[in-house]
Amino acid sequence: MVSGADPSQGGLPAHVRGELERYLRCGILAYGFVRVWCPTCKDDLLVASSCRGRGVCPSCGGRRMADTAARWVDHVLPEVPFRQWVLALPFPVRFRLAWEPELLTRVLRIVHAAIGGRLRLLARRRGHRGGRHAAVTVVQRFGSSLNLNVHLHCLVADGVWVEGEGDPRFVPLRLRDEDVRAVLARIYRRVRRLLLERGLLGEEVEDPEVTEPDRQLELRLAGASVLGRTALGPRAGQPLRRVGQRRRSRSDHPRSRRRRELQDSIAGFDLHAGLRVPRNDRARLERLSRYLLRPAVCMERLSLHEDGLYQYDFRRPWSDGSIGIVLEPMELMERLAALVPIPRADLVRYHGVLAPAATWRSRVVPQRADDHGGCGHRRSEGPAAPNRLAWAELLRRVFLVDVLRCAGCGGRREIVAEVTDPDAARAILEHLGLLVDVPLPEPARGPPDRDLPRAS
Repeated sequence: MVSGADPSQGGLPAHVRGELERYLRCGILAYGFVRVWCPTCKDDLLVASSCRGRGVCPSCGGRRMADTAARWVDHVLPEVPFRQWVLALPFPVRFRLAWEPELLTRVLRIVHAAIGGRLRLLARRRGHRGGRHAAVTVVQRFGSSLNLNVHLHCLVADGVWVEGEGDPRFVPLRLRDEDVRAVLARIYRRVRRLLLERGLLGEEVEDPEVTEPDRQLELRLAGASVLGRTALGPRAGQPLRRVGQRRRSRSDHPRSRRRRELQDSIAGFDLHAGLRVPRNDRARLERLSRYLLRPAVCMERLSLHEDGLYQYDFRRPWSDGSIGIVLEPMELMERLAALVPIPRADLVRYHGVLAPAATWRSRVVPQRADDHGGCGHRRSEGPAAPNRLAWAELLRRVFLVDVLRCAGCGGRREIVAEVTDPDAARAILEHLGLLVDVPLPEPARGPPDRDLPRAS
């Protein structure tokens, strides 16, 4: 139960509680570790296990980010230019997409039907028929202020594939502002029609119609997070406190947002397609992929003040001068709980010739990378590559650190065992003289009104 919540609303759903509890155990040796050993100098090293969470853990999110980006560049994304399409949505639509996976799937179909249709039209104007596009979408659920902000980052090949002699042939295309306007207009019309069919158009963010107590509290936190407010406690419904925010004077006039190249906006829908990565710059493509896949929480931007309040800094200052938000501990927990995705809702989707069942997928994607440690991407024959890089290889690729190289003698460490049983982990830690007893979170306290005497 969350302190300060309505007693009739119950507690957080099991998937949210489980995510937060696993995060508290992440990286603690007493909950499991991998033992590596250097046979030359007999040096022993314990590497703590991770929680493998996909919501709020920065460490596990960073691992997944780097691993997926490396796999995309080596084994998924063809050697063609790619363009990033970013679609922002109105507040009520963000709120609905956060907890309705089926609606999110329908919106994604609309988005890629619009993008793919425009690319095929441009190809037909150049005399190429039957073109097929390729794209991968990352559903980002967060904003720079730890707010629930569902928006779409689509990495789309800047052209189409057409039937050729042997393998399909790629036809590069050039986008103009009118193309982005046409794509956004089609997205807006079809998403609006979808919302009208479901009776959701114009519905307020703060009024979800659900009956399950767990979902009521979850959606209350989500609605407050979308709107940048506090959900529970004495400050419920109030805006979050900001750092550096300027007070408006009478001379201040709201300025319209500067339109960038290849960008358009309609009634809260905003589409930008100005970032393009050339075909031969695979290192930049991998950096962009990491940006799309980055975790929600950046620990370098979170700090604890002496008065017990937390400050979370923005990636860049806002237009009103704000550089961050100040959160009480419970407000921080509210924000983290709202960012946990619901189970079985994929946040990475593949479209076009990259879709799992696409007939051209095996003829388009790179078959095997020459070297995991570099950025060679020539197609070659050989066995299928593993789905994930080894953790040591991943650290070497991303951080240029070889963790299996012994710091003492320079030899190669070997992985001896993976210890997951708590009793075995405790015995080994006690033998090594390491910390065994770890602090456990106390059970959440009920709302204050439950402690009051009931009227007879």
